[in-house]
Amino acid sequence: MTALSVRQVRFRYLTLYGLRWLPTGLLTPVMILLMQERGLSLSQIGLVATAQGLVVLALELPTGGLADALGRKPVLVVAWTVCLVSLALFAVADSFWMFFLVWALQGIYRALDSGPLESWYVDTTLAADPQAEYERGLGWAGTVIGVAIGAGALLGGGLVALGPVGPLSALTLPVLVAIALQVASLVALTVLLVEHRPARGAAAVRASVAEAPRMVGQAVGLLRRNRVLLALVAVELFWGFGMITFESLLPVRLAEVVGDADRAAALLGPASSAAWLANAAGAALTPLLLRRLGAAPAAALMRVLQGVTVVGMGLLAGPVGVLIAYLACYTVHGASNPLHMGLLHRQVDGPYRTSVLSLNSMMGQPAGALGAVVLTALADATSITVAMLVGAVVLAVAAPLYLPAWRAGRRTAAAEPDPGQHRPGESAAGPGHPGPALDPAGPVDPVPVAVSAPARSD
Repeated sequence: MTALSVRQVRFRYLTLYGLRWLPTGLLTPVMILLMQERGLSLSQIGLVATAQGLVVLALELPTGGLADALGRKPVLVVAWTVCLVSLALFAVADSFWMFFLVWALQGIYRALDSGPLESWYVDTTLAADPQAEYERGLGWAGTVIGVAIGAGALLGGGLVALGPVGPLSALTLPVLVAIALQVASLVALTVLLVEHRPARGAAAVRASVAEAPRMVGQAVGLLRRNRVLLALVAVELFWGFGMITFESLLPVRLAEVVGDADRAAALLGPASSAAWLANAAGAALTPLLLRRLGAAPAAALMRVLQGVTVVGMGLLAGPVGVLIAYLACYTVHGASNPLHMGLLHRQVDGPYRTSVLSLNSMMGQPAGALGAVVLTALADATSITVAMLVGAVVLAVAAPLYLPAWRAGRRTAAAEPDPGQHRPGESAAGPGHPGPALDPAGPVDPVPVAVSAPARSD
């Protein structure tokens, strides 16, 4: 097949990314309510949901190594197929253990799905043009996810409003539509995502499974050697902890200022859709932030600004003030992620890129669990406002962790002999954009693998 251009790679990535998140948006308004309708209590729903977190924590790194060793496409095909099975089971589940299995399958799906598509995009973009600024595509991906989830949530709410259809309850309709969309997504994945894999078949799978632990080990080794990468991954610890403020505590805070939980829930539905659209708008600002500030300074500023927006959610009086701060928080959130991920990608080469992404993602799991325990306990002991202020501080204090990336970017820019010429592997984006595999102790060589995705095929 003829090599794809940068624009073609970006189009395929964004199309698949939108299809991947659209079913999630459809299920957002109905998932908890449907489980309640089928007889589960809130405490049982909390227990079945832990299945996903435990499975993701156990499989995040091994599946990342498998994707790097075997190839991104086969892992994604398996992941999206597992998702389809879990959605089909969710449509008919009617007991605690069936729902537990649904969430466990979702955990397998999330672990397999974490990183391969983004890694394919970055490596394939760099294969088409080593100087390409793939952060632009990552920023647009943030816009796509916001639009996809927001549109899916609105569609899901509209399907519920249609009411029961024959024997199907109103809450079941969005699940059936999500299943149809997942089938379409799987077909699109097999057509649009192309990669060259030197080995195929059962022998390749066995070799790749054996190779996966070494890929994980190389990713962890890179983390030990590269101070810039270590600092970037550490940001996820603060981020995961602080995200509890606007994901879990915000509904309680809104009910507090409104004075009525039902009215707060009614406000939060459209507000959540608006928040994801705000997230999309924030992601669209990524190219401007890159041009004006550079990736590392902009990422540090976003950490501080997100802390400020959480302070606003905790202190502003009245639902209007709280919701404005909530939308501002999601706008900053949308701008932050592409900046952070762009910096992360520039610290690793293709052969173990997905393993590093999985390592970064995995850091947020225990941090989020710790934040949920600490901040909710603090809210019970003091107040929601105090807990949100503590979470805001934790979000903001992560900003200095972007300093190593900023310094590395300045060194890279200073080392360039000609501002108009860039050595292969270095960024043309200026300060805050160190080249791939940039290590303060020296460059890190790509790790040779027996069976792998192409070195530049993201």
